[in-house]
Amino acid sequence: MAEKKHMFDDPKNVRRVLYVLYCCCALLFILDFVIQRHLVHPWERLVGFYAVYGFVGCVVLVLIAKWMRTFLMRDEDYYDREELNVATTDGGDHVEH
Repeated sequence: MAEKKHMFDDPKNVRRVLYVLYCCCALLFILDFVIQRHLVHPWERLVGFYAVYGFVGCVVLVLIAKWMRTFLMRDEDYYDREELNVATTDGGDHVEH
């Protein structure tokens, strides 16, 4: 029996989604010149300011997450070891799940 084919298994569908994404980006870039915005800071007048601001914000979030991973990450068997400790401390009759 053949596996079910999903929407993005077909390269044509992937190209269509990318085409729509590129068109939306181009439209938003053009609208940036047409729509009058109420600016608070002078740097908001720069062309593509919000795109650069969003990109830099995402990069900073990824870098902070990579840094946090160094002290938040647990070993692969972290939870299994906890179960073993519970089982050995109450006599090893049963393991709670």
